[in-house]
Amino acid sequence: MFSARRLAALACPLLILSAAACTPGASHEDAKPPSASPSASSSGGKKGSLRLTDAIGRLKVASESRAGYERDKFRLWTDADHDGCDTRKEVLLAEAVKKPRQGKDCKLTGGSWRSYYDDKAVTDARKLDIDHVVPLAEAWDSGASKWAPERREQYANDLSGERSLVAVSLGPNRTKGDKDPAEWMPPAKDATCTYATDWVTAKLRWKLTADRAETKALRTIAAGCKNATVKFTRAP
Repeated sequence: MFSARRLAALACPLLILSAAACTPGASHEDAKPPSASPSASSSGGKKGSLRLTDAIGRLKVASESRAGYERDKFRLWTDADHDGCDTRKEVLLAEAVKKPRQGKDCKLTGGSWRSYYDDKAVTDARKLDIDHVVPLAEAWDSGASKWAPERREQYANDLSGERSLVAVSLGPNRTKGDKDPAEWMPPAKDATCTYATDWVTAKLRWKLTADRAETKALRTIAAGCKNATVKFTRAP
């Protein structure tokens, strides 16, 4: 169910659903950017398409609270389709530039990946983290604290949301921690618009809120990503 999530990860890594430009002001589409579709963007199972600046405007601004947060409240790396590969391995298989060999119990060997946060090639899966673009703690602060455990599990293993989980180098992901775009951005210059678009895509998909500092930072970033668009499907 997951093999078609991403088909390219080289020159402009990991840009399938969000369609963000790799560099500020760049675009993969010469055509007129798609206009907003209010009905589509508010209905479960339907895709919405918005310019990045407009998408940021759709985020509900609210204060955040981390009261009661524990990472264990998000069940990680399940095998929803019972094919022997958990969420981590599904992402590694989907995002591989060179596919790894898949052995018994989904043991992966070989393969190569492009970490778009730092624009580095990685040939050892053990040196990759599967990052929640919107970290678990940030999701908790932004609305997930009110969810049932089952929904938090869905969020933590969101393979259907193509911009929710990404395979990236250990270093930048550990530096990122639970920070939002007001506090951290990927070190690779070409990742700026991609990351901002991925962030907004994930937040809209899961109806998560944003605080004022976060929203301000996103608007500043979006000013340099004039042709970036957000395409998302509401989580069921």
